[in-house]
Amino acid sequence: MEEGKLKYLSGTSYLNGENTHYIEALYERYLVDPDSVPGEWRGYFDTLPRYDGSPSRDVPLAPVRGQFEQLGRLGPRPIGAQGEDDAKRQVRVLQLINAYRFRGHQRADIDPLGLRKPEPVPDLDLSFHQLSKADMDTEFQTGSLFIGKDKAKLAEIVEALELTYCRSIGCEFMHIVNTEEKRWLQQRFESVRGKPDYSAEVRQHILERLSAAEGLESYLASKYPGTKRFGLEGGESFIPMLDEMIQRAGGYGVEEVAIGMAHRGRLNLLVNVLGKSPAELIDEFDGKQVLARGSGDVKYHKGFSSNVMTPGGEIHLALAFNPSHLEIASPVVEGSVRARQDRRGDASGDQVLPILVHGDAAFAGQGVVMETFQMSQTRAYRTGGTVHIVINNQVGFTTSRPDDARSSEYCTDIAKMVQAPIFHVNGDDPEAALYVSQVALDYRQRFHKDVVVDLVCYRRHGHNEADEPFGTQPLMYAEIKQHKTTRELYAEHLIATGVISEADAQRLTDDYRGHLDSGSHVVNALVQQPNPSLFVDWKPYLGHEWSGDYDTSFDAKRLAELATKMCTVPEQIVMQRQVAKVYEDRRQMITGQAPINWGFAETLAYATLIDQGHPIRITGQDCGRGTFSHRHAVIHSQTDASTWVPLQHLEQGQPTFTIHDSFLAEEGIMAFEYGYATTTPNALVAWEAQFGDFANGAQVVIDQFVSSGESKWGRLCGLVLLMPHGYEGQGPEHSSARLERFLQLCAEENMQVVAPTTPAQMFHLLRRQVVRPLRKPLVVMQPKSLLRHKDATSTMSELAEGRFQLVIPDQGERSPSAVKHVILCAGKVYYDLAAYRQEQKRDDVAIIRVEQLYPFPEQSLAAALASFEQLESVCWCQEEPRNQGAWYAIKSTLRQVLEGHRSGLGARLVYAGRDAAAAPAAGYMAVHVEQQKALVAAAFEG
Repeated sequence: MEEGKLKYLSGTSYLNGENTHYIEALYERYLVDPDSVPGEWRGYFDTLPRYDGSPSRDVPLAPVRGQFEQLGRLGPRPIGAQGEDDAKRQVRVLQLINAYRFRGHQRADIDPLGLRKPEPVPDLDLSFHQLSKADMDTEFQTGSLFIGKDKAKLAEIVEALELTYCRSIGCEFMHIVNTEEKRWLQQRFESVRGKPDYSAEVRQHILERLSAAEGLESYLASKYPGTKRFGLEGGESFIPMLDEMIQRAGGYGVEEVAIGMAHRGRLNLLVNVLGKSPAELIDEFDGKQVLARGSGDVKYHKGFSSNVMTPGGEIHLALAFNPSHLEIASPVVEGSVRARQDRRGDASGDQVLPILVHGDAAFAGQGVVMETFQMSQTRAYRTGGTVHIVINNQVGFTTSRPDDARSSEYCTDIAKMVQAPIFHVNGDDPEAALYVSQVALDYRQRFHKDVVVDLVCYRRHGHNEADEPFGTQPLMYAEIKQHKTTRELYAEHLIATGVISEADAQRLTDDYRGHLDSGSHVVNALVQQPNPSLFVDWKPYLGHEWSGDYDTSFDAKRLAELATKMCTVPEQIVMQRQVAKVYEDRRQMITGQAPINWGFAETLAYATLIDQGHPIRITGQDCGRGTFSHRHAVIHSQTDASTWVPLQHLEQGQPTFTIHDSFLAEEGIMAFEYGYATTTPNALVAWEAQFGDFANGAQVVIDQFVSSGESKWGRLCGLVLLMPHGYEGQGPEHSSARLERFLQLCAEENMQVVAPTTPAQMFHLLRRQVVRPLRKPLVVMQPKSLLRHKDATSTMSELAEGRFQLVIPDQGERSPSAVKHVILCAGKVYYDLAAYRQEQKRDDVAIIRVEQLYPFPEQSLAAALASFEQLESVCWCQEEPRNQGAWYAIKSTLRQVLEGHRSGLGARLVYAGRDAAAAPAAGYMAVHVEQQKALVAAAFEG
């Protein structure tokens, strides 16, 4: 052995033959849990020699014991000695303790209906560890068990473990790698045996909250029998849980709480926690219109915000709007939370707390849950940890068999992917539910990681109040029918223990009913005059009518200054050769030696917006450089892999420019950015698809939020979707951004769909999105080949002086009277048409670009056509198949424009493009080239 180690051992008098069993017991404890032995021993065991490449803690005891014997300090093993047997039993006790921590949850009483029949857990039996009842009065070292003393009888140890891990709370945290987190959780649960002794005041408050939860459901059931409300009956403990989390969060200095939640219990939360007026809820049940315009939405989808007072001060609460795609609201809330944190400079997430409320079936079944967990610790999407509450009804719609609902033991197992602790709790034990809510919030605030509370309960009236649940769950509902409510059970308990009287319990119910009858607020902590600094002021963005034309010019001198700063890179950043060429080309563009290309115009737009005080956030799977290597907004040094982002270094104290390459997902990420954009109206927020067809994976977000959020909920959003689109022969999957789908969703001026064809157009389009106070989603059919097309260029003056053109008239000096045929198009096909016209010398044909496809610029198009008095035919040309692209969406509008033209109905409207097809594009380059030539030629036939 090393000299220092021999010196250490020579100074330890307890290393002798008489203490062999003690040393071996310590080492066995170390093998199970390194933190269960004193620090000096842990440090020594960590330095023991390795065997077969394994650390000392991963090898058996025998070869390690030989190291002690080499010192001459350990005598021969006393065969048959009593001490050896004691030591082995000590190790077995430590293993038993560990078994309860690992598997005690499988024997916990967490099902209020008693229908859960867990499999036997042999690890929790004494015999499994070669212990017996005869050992119960023997004292053993308690190791890391938080029992209040170093030694205890085995009977005391087992009782402590049973009370902690096998009552109303089932804890899962041993899958966590971090030792500090595990020790912290062990201490929280073991020190109080999983059930703290709450004061009479706290218990009375719990009953008051349960009475409110039950009271609202009873009131609505009697007033609107059979009406869908997705009531909370069976899960009433949720209300005191969430109420406690919010009040406790205030003590931590939290100033905002954003909540995401699906249907069940949502109305109860709105009234009993957020303070929505019962009178307003009744109006919704009566079908009264609330929004002045738009479709509105059912009452259990609606969001709400309010301010409540806590012991730590005022907190702003925001419940996100939620569609029927149950879990899709989760990443939306996370995006909103990240925006609130960024606005506050809250990098750790201490001031803004996300709480997500899930259903058990959706939590286990919907993939966006995994995406949301995957975001939780990434740079672009972390929010400092989320508290997840699963209202576990033990049945998904009509699916109750676990082997039909999922392939895991618990619906919450997905959370283990990020090592989140999971607390299963019996919904009929509201004190246990309250305690896990406290531990969950404390864990989140301390470790800034996700945590899950699984509230195991039931639903008293089936999937909704119009269902007959006995048809599919007869045994479950036979038990539910005779099962007392949580409030009844808890009131009986408090009466039996002398905490309250029967009259006290009844008075709580009567008082709550009186508040409902009067229509007054039922949340005592509700702040009637909220502090406006706690939330975003949307007033500057409200009430603006649609206007496509907006001044987006920018001072030419300042533009050149910003361009120069963007091209200044520190010497220590060694650029890759092609990237260096990109920046050298940009320096020439500034001086006019080269025309401005797409990538430079786009990044210049960002620079001008930052200069005018607007933050920018861009994410996507390859957005730092751009999928087609046009942006290079992030420079990677070739020597040390450090990065330089020029747009972050324009001025001291500038607004933030955030750009992150995302992980490989679309649905959760687009939803996150939607949530971010709805919370940061002053910023440009963009999501870039690697290819346009990748939006397929986020169609739920587009359908339920992007296109309809304003109509359903009055929710404004300026999110930008950058969708690479264009037929380049890359096959069915990488040609189309499914323009037709977006146009099909367009109505009531709900969003903008554009297909810009020049760098200047992109520059002004991005600027228009932010400097104009109107907030509508923007969908950009972004080109691919045009990023470097020799003709798709602009000048610095076009950027400084121009504005976004809804329609670009025919370019050239041809005589309008000679034009008999006009081709209308959008996007990249224009350059193919222009090249063909020049090649064929067809000066009798004009080409007009429709740059904005929705809202369709009818007046601008009519003005572009006005000079062609001899017009005979108009062709809409597109690259997409006839049943895709823009044709079906705009052809009736085009006919209306032509009817208003001075040539009247004499101008025929024809189509040129690919034939209708099931797939978006051909998979063979030769076929693509042939089709492209044919459609371009057909466009000139008229």
